[in-house]
Amino acid sequence: MLTSEKIKKYAKSCGADIVGITSMGRFEGAPKQMDPRYIFPEAKSMIVMGFRHFRGVFRGIEEGTFFTAYSAMGYAGINYIQQPLVLWNVSRIIEDEGYEAVPIPNNFPWGNTATSGQNPEKTGKMNPDLSRPVSPDRPAPNVFLQLRIAAFCAGLGEIGYSKMFLSPEFGPRQRLAAIITDAPLTPDSLFKGKLCDKCMLCVKACTVQAIPKDRTVKITVAGRKLEWADIDMRKCSVGFCGGSKHANPFMVTSEDEKRFKQEVGNAQRYKLHPMYVYARALEGAAGCIRACMIHLEQKGVLKNKFKHPFRKRKPWRL
Repeated sequence: MLTSEKIKKYAKSCGADIVGITSMGRFEGAPKQMDPRYIFPEAKSMIVMGFRHFRGVFRGIEEGTFFTAYSAMGYAGINYIQQPLVLWNVSRIIEDEGYEAVPIPNNFPWGNTATSGQNPEKTGKMNPDLSRPVSPDRPAPNVFLQLRIAAFCAGLGEIGYSKMFLSPEFGPRQRLAAIITDAPLTPDSLFKGKLCDKCMLCVKACTVQAIPKDRTVKITVAGRKLEWADIDMRKCSVGFCGGSKHANPFMVTSEDEKRFKQEVGNAQRYKLHPMYVYARALEGAAGCIRACMIHLEQKGVLKNKFKHPFRKRKPWRL
């Protein structure tokens, strides 16, 4: 018999670090273009999994000496190697029990949502130039599932001010994936704690000022009011690829300065090639992950404990 506990135990044995389950009814009220129920209308449950970033993938960026690990072993390694294998194996045992499984890894290259960090009211609206609905009652392909919201619905934690998902195990150090199924699994309770105290260290440490301190997005999910910063996604993507001069030691020439600040599609292929088809995370998530992680570790609220503090000296700046 397929049970929630069996699924969670097996997913962790396959490599997931945290696992939660939500009923599909918790997505009631989601924008049509972001509602996972349109992917599988008969689905009863969603299994949401978190895969930790090793704290050590940020070490070389913190020291300014090794920038490969976060891109390769963090972003790309999790999204394109670890997650698909775990999703594959967990989906197999679901199908072996006679239920259908729709695996959703954390990469949406074909998602159809006209989102904008500066226009939150456009979130969830389709881009008519990308695709069209197959019938008037359905959203256009592909539906974009907001995995942070899915993880919240599955009781894995909360969405912090930086819009990063925070778990009590790892804080902001995880990437998420999900499986939709028609198996009637018992959902987990929503997270009852409070991790984000709006310290605004993410705002202060972001190298491209992509996180505003006075502009937010507010939504209601599963009866809970959620709020996070209205991220400037263009600034974020440029900074992610190394657009900040004082945070990118690979920006040496005037040509570098110009081309590292291109839109993400072009910038990610300039000078340093993508890792496993993924962009170079040269900024190292200075605010949204590192500053937040350091703060939560100092408060002692995370379950994943370390012998020594992460930050050992004043952060470098060019």
